[in-house]
Amino acid sequence: MDMQLEGKRALVTGGSRGIGKAIARALVQEGVDVALLARSADALHAAAIELASQTGRKVVGVRGDTTSDDSVRQAVAEAVSALGGGIDILVNAAAEPAGFAGPPKLAEITGTYFHRELDTKVMGYIRCAREVVGGMKAQGWGRIVNISGLAARQTGNTVGSIRNVAVAALTKNMADEFGLLGINVTVVHPGLTRTERTGPLVAARAAAQGVSAKIIEDQMAATNSINHIVDASEVADVVAFLCSPRSRAINGDAIAVGGGGLRSIHY
Repeated sequence: MDMQLEGKRALVTGGSRGIGKAIARALVQEGVDVALLARSADALHAAAIELASQTGRKVVGVRGDTTSDDSVRQAVAEAVSALGGGIDILVNAAAEPAGFAGPPKLAEITGTYFHRELDTKVMGYIRCAREVVGGMKAQGWGRIVNISGLAARQTGNTVGSIRNVAVAALTKNMADEFGLLGINVTVVHPGLTRTERTGPLVAARAAAQGVSAKIIEDQMAATNSINHIVDASEVADVVAFLCSPRSRAINGDAIAVGGGGLRSIHY
């Protein structure tokens, strides 16, 4: 299927690693020129060189902190200049994944922790969308994909659930506001996902439990209905479609890419 993405320009936040980087790779493979936004200049430089060399598309890194209005404004302006025009696609993926770290219990949740988490994953997404949506409106077309997570549908991580539900609510409000202007907004909920960070985390857990890494990976795979650890590239395939003109019929909706949650029905 031709995704009709050739020549589009995308900004991917959190694009220097993990799911964000995998999404950027999927987009450049479809002919998209991509600006990666992240905080680490070294990681951005390495990711941009890697992706550009693999595909031949223009890939640039712009350093920015999504918790800062001024930083986002400057980073988006740099991305627009580097890509030679506006931003057709925004993928918001700049947030710290839950990983294997145990979430704080209610009594341990501080105001500082709570506000930091929502400032990054909710307000950070708003900051980036604010800076690109004007150009999308002017051209009458755009795609915004917000990466959230299956904590929106599960208990066990209070703040994780709150921030992910908030991203879903943000997405639907944006979709209703901008849908008539040709801008579709969707939210993607990854579950447990294999990235470059998974190997060391699996090894650490295996060592702590005194078992093999394969046992830990088997436990991880058993958390979904396909008995498979979803890879970041598989999440990226779904996101690439949602970024394309072919996704017109999907707006404001949540797409789960966690391999199928066990014993739950969502409708």
